[in-house]
Amino acid sequence: MEDLCSFSTRLCVTSAAALSFACWSFVPNREMGEAMSRALRIAGVALMAFVSLLAQNAANAQTKWQPHDLNRPQPAVIDPGMSGSGETGGRAPSDAIVLFGGKDLAAWSQKDGGPATWKVTPEYFEVVPKSGYIYTRQAFGDCQLHVEFAEPSPARGEGQDRGNSGVILMGLYEIQVLDSYENKTYPDGQAAAVYGQYPPLVNAARPPGQWQSYDIIFRGPRFANGKLVRAGRVTVLHNGVLVQDNVEIHGPTASDKPDEPHAEKLPLALQDHNHPVRYRNIWIRELPE
Repeated sequence: MEDLCSFSTRLCVTSAAALSFACWSFVPNREMGEAMSRALRIAGVALMAFVSLLAQNAANAQTKWQPHDLNRPQPAVIDPGMSGSGETGGRAPSDAIVLFGGKDLAAWSQKDGGPATWKVTPEYFEVVPKSGYIYTRQAFGDCQLHVEFAEPSPARGEGQDRGNSGVILMGLYEIQVLDSYENKTYPDGQAAAVYGQYPPLVNAARPPGQWQSYDIIFRGPRFANGKLVRAGRVTVLHNGVLVQDNVEIHGPTASDKPDEPHAEKLPLALQDHNHPVRYRNIWIRELPE
């Protein structure tokens, strides 16, 4: 929604443009002298110049900075961290919130708020089958999320019953985790699918036992007066390959129901689907509007 300043500027520009056009196109009647006609036309030219100046000022006000302006504030300097490689976990950017860095699950809880009960080692943590989902203690909305995971090896089962878990944004919108290496299932349920909505653009899965990564850019939905005004959108890279390209999310992925109003920030969840999937190097960066 535009702010009051932008609206006022737009209103002034529109009104001045209409008035200048009326002055310029005015045709005097026989009772009106030629001098009056010239005066009106001159006024129209002046108003057009004023409209142009208003439009220019409005554009400058919106951008605030001229191209290549050295007075423009510099971006914050951060340490970009390092991606994981093979058996070595990566390092989060310095401005990220680390959700698991190889120590404990202090950033996570069970659904009831109690301590997360999944297995923890110095290198990774692992789903404990039938223990339930875990949730971040902090709520998140718009974000950049990095997750590394490894499927059980040797592989067991087939289809959806093989290395199944999930990264669930806001606890509502699932990016599927599945062993999709030489394992056929329905396309919108394989690894890196927006579950039940969008198959990945390609299958970029690695063999079971090898570490994989998701890099997710998420913009949550927005609501006003009880109605959806902006649908959620997500971009996903699987092992560095673009597999979801800014797709629009059509409501919670666990159902076919549309979005209902909810907070702009909710906890992130990881799914227990009865398979010992491993996770490591999980971090998140909150994004500005």
